[in-house]
Amino acid sequence: MARFGAFCFPGTGHLYPMTALARSLQLRGHEVVIFGIADTEATVRAAGIEFCQIGAEDYPPGTLKMLDEHLARLKGIAAFRFTLARIRNSTRMILRDGPQAVRLANVETLLVDEAEFAGNVADHLGLSWISIALLPPLLPDDRFPPFWFGWSAGQDRLSRFRNRLAIRFLLRIASPIFNEVNQQRIEWGLKPLTNPEDGLSPIAQITQLPQALEFEISGKNPVGLYYTGPFLHAQQRPPVDFPWERLDGRPIIYASMGTLQNGSESIFKTITDACAGLDAQLVISLGGGLDPARLGKLAGDPLVVRFVPQLEILKRASLVITHAGINTVLESLSEGVPMVAIPLANDQPGVAARLRARGACVVVSRHTLNLARLRKAVLLVLEDGKYREAAQVLQKTIQTLNGPDRAADLIEQVLHIRPTQLNP
Repeated sequence: MARFGAFCFPGTGHLYPMTALARSLQLRGHEVVIFGIADTEATVRAAGIEFCQIGAEDYPPGTLKMLDEHLARLKGIAAFRFTLARIRNSTRMILRDGPQAVRLANVETLLVDEAEFAGNVADHLGLSWISIALLPPLLPDDRFPPFWFGWSAGQDRLSRFRNRLAIRFLLRIASPIFNEVNQQRIEWGLKPLTNPEDGLSPIAQITQLPQALEFEISGKNPVGLYYTGPFLHAQQRPPVDFPWERLDGRPIIYASMGTLQNGSESIFKTITDACAGLDAQLVISLGGGLDPARLGKLAGDPLVVRFVPQLEILKRASLVITHAGINTVLESLSEGVPMVAIPLANDQPGVAARLRARGACVVVSRHTLNLARLRKAVLLVLEDGKYREAAQVLQKTIQTLNGPDRAADLIEQVLHIRPTQLNP
């Protein structure tokens, strides 16, 4: 048996998969404690995972809602810069509070979300640690475009040169975070980070992205990178009240812009206008970002709610209109549902590009989004069976995967530990 500590970005898109992984480790007889701010405690404990609060001074209850509401109003580079600022502030707090919390929790190994920098705490304490990519993995490899960009993975010299420039650009923007980290590492007597790969675990990088959804790249995967599958335990999701009686039996178009960047009324209104008049019922999840009343009367009289029991509604959906957040994409593919993607910021363009490369979606840029383009995309995906066929090909692959169990296998293998029990 081992005792793990986990650090995770405080958003449901990170917490749900991390708690799913933690649950799989617990079922094998291991112990897991997740370190997080006050606003994440309820989600972690509801999943049956031990919780240890950090950042009480910086992140009192209610802080997360305020940060998420601000992010919901941002797009593109502004959203990316705000996200980097959040990561920088979180990193500063983790480097300050993390060592003592980890010591008191008496953990042996850390599992570190790649959106956090807690691997430096492990280095300081002399602990082993593993990188967990809940987004597409960070790849300092010019065969892959950084996932902040929505272009394809061409293997010609020009494409690889473009990828190198993009990696340098992102490193430059993120330099304040690395400066913060290196200042603390020097104080701890550790070698500063000099390359992107220095911020990844030297033991393993485990991603919930299935290999089948990654770009088809010539050559081997980067050393130490392991693709698994969606980190999902459906029973860990909190119950959501939903007016099932209002479904009218028509095919369902499900639209969600996620739980973070979901504050744009204009996007939701464009979606409703684009779907009006179709022989389908539009169901919109606002993700908590807006009050349904603010949208007023909408074309086509869609069913609009704050939250949807997403795993259940996807089983009935014919099409998903999405921001291309990785969890919504993976959950949609698990049900073989094709998509129209409107990536807004951060990792979403890269997720959408991978989905498009596999033929399971049409991508509509937020910069060119309008009624005509979105309606054309919706009709194309609904009427051309190749998109559903591509989604179902990915579904068949994903159904053979048990992402949390595969990740737990890998963690045990690379750390040379054995489970004390295996539960079905």
